[in-house]
Amino acid sequence: MNNLIYKIALTKIPNIGAVQAKTLIEHFGNAEDIFKAKKSSLEKIEGIGEIKAASIKNFEDFFFAEQEIEFLERYNIKPLFLTDEDYPKRLATYYDSPTILYYSGNADLNAAKIIAVIGTRLHTEYGKQLTEKLISDLTEYNIMVVSGMAFGIDGVAHKAALKNNLPTIGVLAHGLDIMYPPEHTSLAKEMINNGGLLTEFHSGTKPDKHNFPTRNRIVAGMSDATIVIETKTKGGSMITAEIANRYNKDVFAFPGRTTDIKSSGCNKLIKTRKAAMITCAADVVEMLGWKETRKAKKVQRELFIDLSPEEKIVLELLKEKETMHIDELNLKSNLSSSSIAAAILNLELQNIVCSLPGKMYMIA
Repeated sequence: MNNLIYKIALTKIPNIGAVQAKTLIEHFGNAEDIFKAKKSSLEKIEGIGEIKAASIKNFEDFFFAEQEIEFLERYNIKPLFLTDEDYPKRLATYYDSPTILYYSGNADLNAAKIIAVIGTRLHTEYGKQLTEKLISDLTEYNIMVVSGMAFGIDGVAHKAALKNNLPTIGVLAHGLDIMYPPEHTSLAKEMINNGGLLTEFHSGTKPDKHNFPTRNRIVAGMSDATIVIETKTKGGSMITAEIANRYNKDVFAFPGRTTDIKSSGCNKLIKTRKAAMITCAADVVEMLGWKETRKAKKVQRELFIDLSPEEKIVLELLKEKETMHIDELNLKSNLSSSSIAAAILNLELQNIVCSLPGKMYMIA
């Protein structure tokens, strides 16, 4: 049986959510071995127990997974399992990261600089102008823009990114067989050519209300920072900001007039110190440490001949990709976490390697 069938089937087992699936993957290493494990072995895993073990052993709906694979192949959609190379590394580190993501697009989901830009569906002209200027001013930093494809600020952010030739990712609260809202169908087609559409929901999943807060953790988790443009004190943007805080991500918010209801959420986030106040793109650049020009800091790597064996391993790995997450470095190097940390620190002190938000590293 195709291993992808087991990966998709894992997301359909009753009583097994993203948290339990991640525990099982960490224990067994792959999806197929989870289904082939003995019930007694499953029961012993922390957080699984007898009921969840029985759910795994009694699962039989592999036909659903076969149909889903046919759908993915028909529409050239890429499945990204939690352990796959292209899975968003920033997102993978969290306890509730999705077991599998479905991706239609061409952008690197592990790009060096990723920001989430979010806000109210019923934006003001002030909010629209803020969004467009923010993204325009950040263009020189080669950012990727993530948002939720909703009406309002989300749509403005995606369109502004495309206008400035920046990749933009729309994270959906439904399957890739539909578009919600339908008015964004043409926008979605443009984004697939410069960015993409991403979801954890299989085909046939409708945009039900409870899917949106679930979707928001992907927006927050795969980004270096979340920027709130306009929002009331309740709504999806506030939920995303709360999740970003829980993930220890940077959250920024534009302030508004105290009498403006659509800025009341931003003002609250700033007041309660759940977001740093920003007034322009320069604030974002400074707070995220993007001020220095990377191209001007290129080093002559051949001169560094006195590196330790561990440092040389890290440097060789970083030559493979533009950026690499600390977890990927740990995995590929076969070194201990402490050795990796020491090697990276020494390389940073020598200005050979620089750190990026989200525990990402690159050659300076």
